[in-house]
Amino acid sequence: MATRIQFENNCEVGVFSKLTNAYCLVAIGGSENFYSTFESELADVIPVVKTSIGGTRIIGRLCVGNKNGLLLPHTTTDQELQHLRNCIPDQVVVQRIDERLSALGNCISCNDHVALTHPDLDKATEELIADVLGVEVFRQTIAGNILVGSYCAFSNRGGLVHPHTSIEDLDELSTLLQVPLVAGTVNRGSEVIAAGMTVNDWTAFCGSDTTATELSVIESVFKLREGQPTAIVDDMRKSLIDSYV
Repeated sequence: MATRIQFENNCEVGVFSKLTNAYCLVAIGGSENFYSTFESELADVIPVVKTSIGGTRIIGRLCVGNKNGLLLPHTTTDQELQHLRNCIPDQVVVQRIDERLSALGNCISCNDHVALTHPDLDKATEELIADVLGVEVFRQTIAGNILVGSYCAFSNRGGLVHPHTSIEDLDELSTLLQVPLVAGTVNRGSEVIAAGMTVNDWTAFCGSDTTATELSVIESVFKLREGQPTAIVDDMRKSLIDSYV
């Protein structure tokens, strides 16, 4: 199910949170209402961790992670790194990465199997992404945008990409990711998908400006209506692209 929320009157909830199948990070300093929405949906299944990264609250744009690992920019302090290691499940590898393009969340988008990255990332960073997150890495653009982490959001069940993505690009990305994709928007027409929402295999959180139509597209492509943590991913690879493209 998809839930509409905001962070201190800001609808860009993907900027202030990072949701995966193993943990959820939320920025410090939000309202109790913001945290309780996350906790009521997730607390029984995965930990919800309040943190900052590099002393800032824009954690969703600075880090990238999945159920296998979490990559943090070089600006992350030792204290923040230790806090995250303590709060996140032991099987998740937490690593700081020395990359010039330090807003990792804007430059990389991933699920538990595949990562799309900014074309200019270092080779060493690419190897670390493959290693820590346990994914295949593809350098890609989305609708001509190099900030692939900002213009798409995908889980192991589906994905939403920039509304101007061509049919050919949708085809190609869908084949790479092995999930059905739809071009769409969040927050009443915003093209910056990942800033406006955060999603895993059974739930999504969108900015409170997201319209009912956008919400129904999100619930349908991410298969959130039938998704429960236990029953995830079974039918994932069967229906793939045929029904969407």
